[in-house]
Amino acid sequence: MKGFTADLYSAMLFAVMLCGSLVAAYVVMYLFQHVLKRFQEGLPHAVMRRVREPVLLLAPVVTVLTALPLARLSPAPAQFVYHSVLLVMMATLGWLCIRLFDAWRDSLLQRHRIDVADNLQARRVITQVAILRRIAMTLVLISSVSAMLMTFPGVRSVGATLFASAGVAGLLLGLAARPVFTNILAGLQVALTEPIRIDDVVVVEGQWGWIEEIRSTYVVVRVWDLRRLMLPLSYFIEHPFENWTRHTADLLATVTLYVDYSAPVQELRDYCHRVVRDSGLWDGKVWAFQVTDTGPQTLQLRALMGVQNSSDSWEIRCLVREKLVDYLQRNRPDCLPKTRIQMQAGEQQGVPP
Repeated sequence: MKGFTADLYSAMLFAVMLCGSLVAAYVVMYLFQHVLKRFQEGLPHAVMRRVREPVLLLAPVVTVLTALPLARLSPAPAQFVYHSVLLVMMATLGWLCIRLFDAWRDSLLQRHRIDVADNLQARRVITQVAILRRIAMTLVLISSVSAMLMTFPGVRSVGATLFASAGVAGLLLGLAARPVFTNILAGLQVALTEPIRIDDVVVVEGQWGWIEEIRSTYVVVRVWDLRRLMLPLSYFIEHPFENWTRHTADLLATVTLYVDYSAPVQELRDYCHRVVRDSGLWDGKVWAFQVTDTGPQTLQLRALMGVQNSSDSWEIRCLVREKLVDYLQRNRPDCLPKTRIQMQAGEQQGVPP
């Protein structure tokens, strides 16, 4: 009877400690959130919002590991409970590391907005953080799973055997995993050298679009017609491509027009300038209207306009092209391109009247 009472007392004490740790974790989290309401949004708010679930899970897990001797279980059940709780703690610690990284990312996104006109710095930060987060998640996942597996004696012995005879197997594994590691290293290089960023306007494989996602091993390019082009990260290191927003989103939009030699260039220049000025798409910086080439039958005119982004570039090019053609059709149809045929005096003989 005395032994039963002692076991009951130990079990009750174990349960009280477990519940107390959980309640204490809730209280501490509540107090921190209440205190942080007085401050502006920032890293502390992001940390509290992200780590709430892992901390609430970690508190009872640590308590179980600490108070397990009080339960006075037999060796086999005690070892099973200890091993299970240890595995949960390792997984929770990995989860907590990822959530801390996410909190840091959230605080950066609050300070760097991508929905503004001049978003070069924001796109740089978002791209670097996105790549580093996926690399960090991969490293944390590998480390957590490796640590959990090493708690099994059988896995440790197998690992030692494989490590002792890993010559040819390691070589074959390295060759098989070479594309994966190549793209991971390319991701680090992209994050450091920044050949592309999120929302960059690029031309790759003859396709014009935006960088929509940068994943661990590949990049998603959203083509102008809403198709998605998937390319490995190593592509942007090993192949040439066009980046229209490398340093700034500003672009020069061009429109080429072919007209007859009799076309009044100054009149067309004045009209084109009015169209560009009233369009609401011109940035007011760069403007030109020039004769860029002369052919056997036509003049080549080029309008050059500065715009703030690629979308405005497309819109103003279509607008200026349409307005110039409409102006020539309505006011100067004789200036549209035409083909001239000159017939000599003897060449008309034999032609029926």
